[in-house]
Amino acid sequence: MNIKEKIKEIIEKSIDQKVDFSVEIPAEKSHGDYSTNVALILAKKENKNPKEIAKLIKENLELFPPPCAPALGWGKIEVAGPGFINIFISKEVIVENLKKIDKSFGKNTELKNQKIIIDYTDPNPFKEFHIGHLMSNAIGESLSRIFEAQGAKVKRVCYQGDVGMHVAKAIWGKIKDNKKTWGEAYALGAAAFEENEEAKKEIKELNKKIFERTDKKINKLYDEGKKESLADFDKIYKKLGTKFDWLIFESETGPVGKNIVKKGLKEGVFEKGENGAIIFKGEKYGLHTRVFINSESLPTYEAKDLGLAKIKYKKYAYDQSVVVTGNEINEYFKVMLCALKQISPKLAERTKHIGHGMMRLPEGKMSSRTGKVITGESLIEKVQEMVLEKISAKGGPASGGKDFLEKEKQHITEKVAIGAIKYSVLKQSAGSDIIYDFDKSISFDGDSGPYLQYAYARASSVLEKAKKEGIKASFAKVSVELSQLEKSIIHFPEIVLKAGKEYEPHFLVLYLTELAGVFNNYYAKNKIVDKADKFSPYKVALTKVFCQIMKNGMQMLGIETLNKM
Repeated sequence: MNIKEKIKEIIEKSIDQKVDFSVEIPAEKSHGDYSTNVALILAKKENKNPKEIAKLIKENLELFPPPCAPALGWGKIEVAGPGFINIFISKEVIVENLKKIDKSFGKNTELKNQKIIIDYTDPNPFKEFHIGHLMSNAIGESLSRIFEAQGAKVKRVCYQGDVGMHVAKAIWGKIKDNKKTWGEAYALGAAAFEENEEAKKEIKELNKKIFERTDKKINKLYDEGKKESLADFDKIYKKLGTKFDWLIFESETGPVGKNIVKKGLKEGVFEKGENGAIIFKGEKYGLHTRVFINSESLPTYEAKDLGLAKIKYKKYAYDQSVVVTGNEINEYFKVMLCALKQISPKLAERTKHIGHGMMRLPEGKMSSRTGKVITGESLIEKVQEMVLEKISAKGGPASGGKDFLEKEKQHITEKVAIGAIKYSVLKQSAGSDIIYDFDKSISFDGDSGPYLQYAYARASSVLEKAKKEGIKASFAKVSVELSQLEKSIIHFPEIVLKAGKEYEPHFLVLYLTELAGVFNNYYAKNKIVDKADKFSPYKVALTKVFCQIMKNGMQMLGIETLNKM
């Protein structure tokens, strides 16, 4: 339990009743380390003066031992404004908490032993891995790590469309021009499907052959293409730091989903539509109608998603299934979940869908159909080139000095580029669209992934210097006045808890960015390594815990820390 939760627990004991109130970290630092509206809530409930109630609660609180270090006493408690209670944590309590910081700091047991399966990224074989997949990957991987930090047992799934019209279009394009890449072949097939009736007919026939695996030549081309696509995806996952427990394919979910729908038809969940299609009438539930088995008796995406839910549960009897997709299918997902609820209420209730926004580059929206795709790989490469240029200008180790190998230069610039992209995705709520700002994303001056990495590298160099000068980190002699750095550091566990509860890594991004700024300010105002300063061991210890918090937090975001840049 973190300090914030402990304070809330103590307040509940002091008022001896259950009410719905909040304990928050005030935006204005002069309003304390924590502030609560409990008196305002009680006053409204009991029709009394909130200031008078606040004073009584303050007096009661002072009779209770404070959180984390009961023997050391509270700092200061004051009544402010219309009846807020502001709590200032004592210097001694803060230092006691700083001493406890290690690589497990920030972890909690909120999701202890809960089984969570999370489905994200989901690029389709035979098509390009585009920048939308980078968004899904950044969000899904970060949520996976945050859930793990809260004690959950997480399994990662990548669900991929290895059958369907997109595959038929790609294979048709490859047959027409074998020299094209699979992405180019898909674009060729997609264009022909829209513009040429004969091609459209051929692609539809191909689609059925692929699904039923009735043509040896087509099967061979299909198997080669799928293998090639998955190998390319694996290279990108390795760069991004993702390792999936299972790859699940539509070729597996289709037959399962089809059987579910047929059974549901008999039970009245589904009904017959035009040309023999099987539909779900979503209007009964305030939604819209969708086709689950089409007129050619093939399962649609909807039916396959029903099959996916069943397959995932069979693989891993989860307490929660989190699905990360683009928000353009939010309405689709509502209908699919509604249908699932009629068939398996338990699985529907355990499913959480997170729809993320779109990523666009300044030149506009991408389209895999027209071939104007901004691939994930090309974005990483472009940002990496810009990072190399930036670091070279700063004269850092990746700039190409004689002491640094090409391999090291490649490693640093790649990790900074990926950190820049992930930060750009995670810094705002998941549902927001992003216009990717190249210059801002690689800035070393704030609000970027490189800014976090650079703050960590700077602190690491301070610790290296202290080691060389024989100054050991110690909390034995504490500075007379604590800085904002100490107070900011102790809030980390609360932020992790909030990010997990609200499925929003951006809370963690905002916190780490602010913390990096606070450290940079501290660094500018203090000579940390100084043998003549009796508080230097304390300042080094503070720098060390800052490093640990940044490492713990950035690991949860999937952004790698670097000791030098």
